[in-house]
Amino acid sequence: MEVSEIELRLSPAVRLGGSFATPGGARGAVLFTHGSGSSRFSPRNRKVADVLQRSGLATLLLELLTPAEEEAERFTRHLRFDIELLSGRLTAALQWLSRAPQTQGVGLGLFGSSTGAAAALVAAAREPALVSAVVSRGGRPDLASEALPLVRAPTLLIVGGADEVVLDLNRDALALLRCEKRLEVVPGATHLFEEPGALERVATLAARWFEVFLSGADRR
Repeated sequence: MEVSEIELRLSPAVRLGGSFATPGGARGAVLFTHGSGSSRFSPRNRKVADVLQRSGLATLLLELLTPAEEEAERFTRHLRFDIELLSGRLTAALQWLSRAPQTQGVGLGLFGSSTGAAAALVAAAREPALVSAVVSRGGRPDLASEALPLVRAPTLLIVGGADEVVLDLNRDALALLRCEKRLEVVPGATHLFEEPGALERVATLAARWFEVFLSGADRR
C-alpha cells in the first residue's frame, strides 16, 4: 500500500490537501468528500477508506476548502452550503485522479457525507464520463435537487434509521434519481453512525457497491 499526502493546486490561492492511498493494482479509485466541520483526518471516513483499500480500491480523502477558508467558515458558515463551489473543486479533483499514474484508466467513484454528498452528486451529473458510482453517507442529496435527474452513475444512499429528518430528505431525493439507485437504512443509527456496528455496516455496503460498479469500468 502506497500512502502519501498530496496538494492539489487549483490556482495560486487555492491549494487543497489530500490523503492518497493506492494498493498495488488498484481495481478502482474512490474520492471522499466530507461536510463542513470534518476533515480528511475524520476517523469515520478513515475507517470506511480502510475497508475500501482492503477491497483493492485506491482512496483519496480530500479537503474541499483551504485552511484559510476553513478558519473563516468557523465564524461565517458561508461556504458549507456553497454546492457550486464545492462541486467545482470536486470535479477538478476527479480530473486529477483520472490522470494520476496510480489510478489512470480505472473506474472512479465518489463517497460523500453531509453536504459533501450533494457536491458529489452535482459533480457526477456534470462528469458522467468520469464517475462510475456514488455513495452517500448521511448525506444531503436534497441540496443537489436540480442535478439529481441528470446523474447517470449508480447511486447508493445510506442513512441511519434514527436520523429521521435526513432519512425523509433522502427518500425524496431517491424519487428524483433516474439512474440505478438504492436507499439503505441502517437500523437504529443516528447521523454520525456512532452506534456499535453502524459504521462497519456503512463500510461494507459502500465496498460492495463500489466493487460491483467500479470493477472493469474504464471511462477514459
